[in-house]
Amino acid sequence: MAEKDALVGQMENEEPNQETTSPEAQNMQSLLEQEGLGLDLPRKGETRKGIIASITDNEILVSVGAKSEGVIYAKELERMGEEERASLKVGQEIPVYIVTTEDKNGNLMLSYTRAQEAIDWDLAEKLKETQEAYESKIVGYNKGGLIVSIGKLRGFVPASLVSMRRLNTAGETPEERWGNMVNEPIKVCVIEVDRERRRLILSEKAAIQETRESLKDQLLDELKVGDVRTGRVTSLANFGAFVNIEGADGLVHLSEISWERIEHPKEVLKIGQEVQVKVISIDQDKKRIGLSIRQLQDDPWIKRVEQLREGQLIEGTITHLTKFGAFASLGEDDLEGLIHISELSDKRIEHPKEVVSEGEIRTLRIIKIDQERRRIGLSLRKVDSAAYADLDWKLLGDEIEEVQGIIATEENEATETEAPTEEAQEIPETENAPESDSATEDEAAEPETIPEEGEVNTPPPDEDAPPEEVPETEDAEEEPS
Repeated sequence: MAEKDALVGQMENEEPNQETTSPEAQNMQSLLEQEGLGLDLPRKGETRKGIIASITDNEILVSVGAKSEGVIYAKELERMGEEERASLKVGQEIPVYIVTTEDKNGNLMLSYTRAQEAIDWDLAEKLKETQEAYESKIVGYNKGGLIVSIGKLRGFVPASLVSMRRLNTAGETPEERWGNMVNEPIKVCVIEVDRERRRLILSEKAAIQETRESLKDQLLDELKVGDVRTGRVTSLANFGAFVNIEGADGLVHLSEISWERIEHPKEVLKIGQEVQVKVISIDQDKKRIGLSIRQLQDDPWIKRVEQLREGQLIEGTITHLTKFGAFASLGEDDLEGLIHISELSDKRIEHPKEVVSEGEIRTLRIIKIDQERRRIGLSLRKVDSAAYADLDWKLLGDEIEEVQGIIATEENEATETEAPTEEAQEIPETENAPESDSATEDEAAEPETIPEEGEVNTPPPDEDAPPEEVPETEDAEEEPS
């Protein structure tokens, strides 16, 4: 207990000494400040700003806030390009890297190139965090991919991360595959940064995807449902086709490609094909654009049902039976209608097979045509319904009138066809035709006369015999003068 009290008393006696500063300590602090020890001295590996104090052929002196200027030696100046070296002026502020605070000559050793690299490493790390696309150019290549510059740094784009557009270039050697791409512009995203190992991995595919996303955001703000745009097919899948419109991809679902039933988009589309599409849906949250090709085309189903009317009788072939009804094919236009189980019979039945069977041809009545849903409702039990008697008589009359009109049209066409034929059969007389031919035709045309009773059939006169004199009679007519 006594030891504890003594310890507490000792601590109480020490507290005033910690709070007060002796005059000797104050004098020492002011002396250090006067000697410059209170300055923000540079540290090895640090990057800071400095002012160029002088430039010679062998070195550049830079003031960085220390007691003396730091030195950029000639060895580094030789590695600089002529344009870069000529751009440095006295009084210019530049970034410098602290290589060492004191070399063997006692100088503060600086590096301008490594300072720029440090800034570029900072930029690369920032680009990796934000995943922002960086525009640069291809400065080289190796067997594994492309070399792309980010400031003073050299990043590597593996072949697996190069866009498909560039990979289309064929070649067995790196020179053949990549040689023509040097100095081409390129957009990349930073996907890996390691300063210690000086490792910088880039991706062109990620940058293209980022660009597409930004374009899609812009396009989503501009598009409206019902807009019609021109696009190009970029890929095909089992469920549909992707079409690029103004830099952003939209999906044309399999059901929206064609009015006809297809199993795969490749049946009617191919990659690179230019198509017209209609915007049918926009999902701002999921950033999805729904497109349609078939809605810009005439629906053949509508044309097929133009001749059909509700209440009309029609023959149909039963094609399929289900628990809820039977499907029937109508005519040769691949139209199909449904006979609901309630429309098969006036009696209650459990399954359509009690009334009809597949392949059977039955007379059916159309009770509904839904053009929006492209469905036809049929009925078997209403075929003889009295409710449709008036309509049946009207339709029958229309059919009779239609048949009569067809017959009349055919008769008129037949008459018009025969008239020129009869005219063609008449042989026109020709002025220069020989008389012998005409006489022969006349003789052939005149029928042989059979003498009546009491008449004598006189034979034709002999051409060589002299002509007989005809006696004059009182009743003979005088020859005209």
